[in-house]
Amino acid sequence: MALNILVIYGSVRHHRQGIRAARFIFNKCKERGHSTTLVDPLEYDLPMLDRMYKEFDKGKAPQKMEKLAGLIKDADGYIIVSGEYNHSIPPALSNLLDHYLEEYFFKPSAIVCYSRGGFGGVRAAMQLRAMLAEMGMSSIPSIFAVSKISESMNEDGSTNQENYNNRVVRFLDEFEWYVEALKAKRKEGKPY
Repeated sequence: MALNILVIYGSVRHHRQGIRAARFIFNKCKERGHSTTLVDPLEYDLPMLDRMYKEFDKGKAPQKMEKLAGLIKDADGYIIVSGEYNHSIPPALSNLLDHYLEEYFFKPSAIVCYSRGGFGGVRAAMQLRAMLAEMGMSSIPSIFAVSKISESMNEDGSTNQENYNNRVVRFLDEFEWYVEALKAKRKEGKPY
């Protein structure tokens, strides 16, 4: 079943490397036949959070914020791609996510994390997992960690390291299972 997947990337740094991991997971979702959109905070340029999307009168939010709200509402699930900044998530990712709330409810998320070092961003992923649950889009049990991002992935999102190509199959199988299960359950109604 083709799903509507939003890949949300979280860095705006000048020499950002994580876009490689975002493109990798985006490409893998497309290969599996899903309608997939990559959300890059550089394209949306949301201001530092002052007012959430829901705090604007209907139709009065800035155009880019309104467009992103539509993408979030229409998505069946979210793959969040996060680097590790000081053992935490990038500020641009937190800011982008925090502009919305109810739009995420009862849809699963999955975490792709990365770092320049050997830990693959897992310390940030642990903090991100708690944040995503609080926002109503709990993450699946598995995490897809990418170590030494600048060596592991190419600029276009390809990799010549078979371990990533092999691991991503199980990761996306699990994510799709949760997406399909929650999508079916949402059709029956939401608890509130």
